[in-house]
Amino acid sequence: MGALAAPSPGAGRLYGSRVGGLAAVLCMAAACVLAAPAWAAEDSPQAVPDPLVALLQEIQTAARQSNYSGVFTYQQGPVMQSTRVVHRMDGTGERELLEMLDGAPREFVRHNNAVQCLIPEKKTIVLQRGRGDRFPALLLGDGKSIPAHYAIKKGRVPSRVAGRECTVIELNPRDAHRYGYRFCADVATHLLLKAQTLGLHREVVDQISFTSLHMDDTISDEQLDPHWKTDGWRVLESPMAPIDLAKMGWQIPAPAGFETITQVSRSMNAGRKVSQLVLSDGLAAISVFIEPTDRTRKTAPLTGAVHKGAMNIFGAKIGDYRLTAIGEVPAATLRDIAQHAQYAPLIAPR
Repeated sequence: MGALAAPSPGAGRLYGSRVGGLAAVLCMAAACVLAAPAWAAEDSPQAVPDPLVALLQEIQTAARQSNYSGVFTYQQGPVMQSTRVVHRMDGTGERELLEMLDGAPREFVRHNNAVQCLIPEKKTIVLQRGRGDRFPALLLGDGKSIPAHYAIKKGRVPSRVAGRECTVIELNPRDAHRYGYRFCADVATHLLLKAQTLGLHREVVDQISFTSLHMDDTISDEQLDPHWKTDGWRVLESPMAPIDLAKMGWQIPAPAGFETITQVSRSMNAGRKVSQLVLSDGLAAISVFIEPTDRTRKTAPLTGAVHKGAMNIFGAKIGDYRLTAIGEVPAATLRDIAQHAQYAPLIAPR
């Protein structure tokens, strides 16, 4: 469901910075929780009822407007990463704290769409903008176009995740441009408890799930405060400006059902500028990065495909530019974007 480097685990469902015996236990639990439910809808677009789209919208609303705290895990193959979340809606909007519990210490402090990434070993705060579809949210937009590209099925038999009864919703793609999804939403509150990305053969390629959850109306300010004193820390921000890639001479084909969400230019290190295009079908998102070829860089630029769970990356050289497409979509979808993109610089009138 970042930078030009490969995303960290969970980047697709977190801020974008998405073992052993325990992993086996989690896999068995997932099989028991979501095994073969009976479905309530047909597979044709005409048979998809509006209430299923409304349910997806309610899941999105619950993620944004509810007060909750707990721990969720992101699992991709043998790699599992745990995160503690505290979320509150108050008179100022959404406030949220994410604490990474595995690996290097990291915290994300969010107020509405403004996100601070705290890196304690470097005493650095990186300012970011948060998207509205990060777990346990799931939609970019109102979701009304989703039935045109996914067959939505609702399970008749409830499941359980983190000790809570939940409704299973499965979205099967109508073409090969996107993955499928299986969601489990809390029956009482509609909060998303578990999300699985399904591959082209309906195998689970990654999943994110609450392992503990408290729905609480009394989230305190202290619970939302970071664990470190950040006075004197360095603050980094990548300035952005809106752009129009078509007017700059770029023709970037969007897969069927994907629409432009944003186009911006980012100022990077050493004055380097990178253009970014974000496409979405309401669930899946694709980022396309374009930057001038840097002949002085010491590492070889990405050419071809890189695969990591549901996240795929495809790089290509177009004239004097490097184009990199990243997204939780099949590799062929990104390859088609990269290989069919064209650049014809516009000649200014004299």
